[in-house]
Amino acid sequence: MDKIMSTRMDEAVIRHIDMLAQKLGTSKKAILENAVRYYVEKVAAEQGFDVFTDTFGSWQRDNSAAETVQIIKDTMRKSHERYKR
Repeated sequence: MDKIMSTRMDEAVIRHIDMLAQKLGTSKKAILENAVRYYVEKVAAEQGFDVFTDTFGSWQRDNSAAETVQIIKDTMRKSHERYKR
């Protein structure tokens, strides 16, 4: 799913993006996406930056999946009971 991003850019950069998109027969969106991908690859190669290594473990929880589901169900059940009264 695409997200919308708004940013202010130098007019010269915007003109370069427009000209490049016209020359290549592609969209400005594709130009920007490819430029960012290329830049990420370049930085990763130069500095050893790896998204997976840097973010690994951010999704880990202290509880098991079953415990997390049970906590959520209990919370929802309590919420529904509160409004029944």
